[in-house]
Amino acid sequence: MNLSVPSFDDLSARIAAVRDDHARRFPGPATGRQPVHTVYVPADRFSRSTPADFGTEALRLLNTHTPGAGSFGTAFGLDPEIAGPVRERVAAKLAAEPVEDVRIDFEDGYGVRSDEEEDGHIAQVVEAVAAAYQVKALPHYWGLRVKSFADGGHERAMRTLDGFLTALRDRLGRLPGGFTITFPKVVMAEHVAIFVEYLDRLEGSLGLPPGILRFEIQVETTEAIIDHEGRIGLRAIADAAGTRLTAAHFGVFDYTAACGLPPEEQRLDHPACDFARHAMQVTFAGTGVRLSDGSTNVVPRNDGPDEVNATWAAHAAHVRHSLRHGFYQGWDLHPAHLPSRYAAVYAYHLSGVDEVIGRVRAWHEQAAAKDNGVLDEPATIKALVSRLQRAVDCGALDESVLPVPAER
Repeated sequence: MNLSVPSFDDLSARIAAVRDDHARRFPGPATGRQPVHTVYVPADRFSRSTPADFGTEALRLLNTHTPGAGSFGTAFGLDPEIAGPVRERVAAKLAAEPVEDVRIDFEDGYGVRSDEEEDGHIAQVVEAVAAAYQVKALPHYWGLRVKSFADGGHERAMRTLDGFLTALRDRLGRLPGGFTITFPKVVMAEHVAIFVEYLDRLEGSLGLPPGILRFEIQVETTEAIIDHEGRIGLRAIADAAGTRLTAAHFGVFDYTAACGLPPEEQRLDHPACDFARHAMQVTFAGTGVRLSDGSTNVVPRNDGPDEVNATWAAHAAHVRHSLRHGFYQGWDLHPAHLPSRYAAVYAYHLSGVDEVIGRVRAWHEQAAAKDNGVLDEPATIKALVSRLQRAVDCGALDESVLPVPAER
């Protein structure tokens, strides 16, 4: 080959350095199972049986108000062809694993208490967690939400986390797997950096392996989206959190209130929320940080069919909105949210699943494009495989249906 430039080795080295730096910042999607929801329970109401109690109540509501496939399909607006299979799987899920992730709440759902009262509830929670762990009743993921550093609750937050982990270490001798801390109302990256430094010190004091205490942030302030210098604030927040950051959860009501929306417009599917979620998606794409949507604040005031069905309709619509926007996790606050969560999620995964499986199989078998009428790109196939794996993880599908080995 006749080259005019005698050497471009130095340029190749610089390109490799850029590639390596990009790989460090964007290692790819998170691996492993992502829960479909996080259930928030105030600390003073949490007991070792809370997850099972949620499932029992949710199953009672399901059987009372949708005793068969027809009523179930009507309640959740499902195609009659999938209403029966979806209901069967939802009922099985509520009986076996109703809660995939639970967060014991010492923040907004708990409120401000005296130090003596909160310390007492820490001891109560430690005993509940230890008892649940010993009988294998802890959900796959679990953890605490502490108070925010942004509004004066920092000392109480640190005291609560220290007290809980110290007492749990003394009680069990170990930290059960799946533990996650929720760090709410993030405003400045500096708050996150200080929290990370606190976790470093706490691990050292407790004799825990460095980096084992991981956390998720709650994106519920306007400053987290656009910071004081007019930049997307989430990038600096992520950099401050480093490898401890597992997820970013959207906080609907604080965010919409900060945007000046009236109470009747403070809802998950408001366009203002779509903007914030899209900013989160762009910022965290490829970083290994998972995304979660927020909550629906509609709950039944009684067991009447009108109340329960109104709750299910509102909540299922919000879950479907989240799924359409690529948010596969959300918050649930009440047992009545579990049937609508799983009904919407399972219907999403089962609708058109045969076509999805066919497209993935055809791609891997290098079938002619005319066979399915779709020219799929590799990125699309990865997304379809990911969708199928999510369906298996949450119980919507059996693993035997996967057309290719799962990429974990």
